[in-house]
Amino acid sequence: MSAFLEVKELFELAKAEEYLGEDITLVEHMIQCAQRARADEAPHWLVVAALLHDIGHLLVPNAASAQDSGIDMHHDDVGAEWISKYFPNNIVQVVRLHVDAKKYLVTTDSAYLARLSEASQLTLGIQGGLFSESEATDFIQQQFAHEAVLLRQWDDASKVRGATESTIEDFEELINEVALA
Repeated sequence: MSAFLEVKELFELAKAEEYLGEDITLVEHMIQCAQRARADEAPHWLVVAALLHDIGHLLVPNAASAQDSGIDMHHDDVGAEWISKYFPNNIVQVVRLHVDAKKYLVTTDSAYLARLSEASQLTLGIQGGLFSESEATDFIQQQFAHEAVLLRQWDDASKVRGATESTIEDFEELINEVALA
């Protein structure tokens, strides 16, 4: 099965699944994030990373109950592992780094924490909290860290129920373009 069909199937199975603690579905959120990346004229691969960044939530069994119990199911790693079967390393790494990008931004931008949704503030604690200064420095020096920070900013702004204008089909060409052969 093609990468697009695999993604489409996951999105269709989860289209009604609420985004843990947010007033939006996971699928709406991921599509909104990709819309923002596209609107900012991000490279095609980064638009696809924005589209897929939270796919790990769709792959983790009982994600909501785990979060309610304060357990980090590492959706970033789960998603990156799944994505690695279909997409190149740049997409895999940005997805893997998007949670650490939140920690980085909270550590380095004093106003960032207040801009996070209540659910994102809650998950920040579950995901390990702020970075130390040395961890923040190490993070931003990694390959694709700057792109992960961009993704994180689109992620934070993509939680508006009813603002999703696209469908997964609108990204078929981009997915097929950047997917591994």
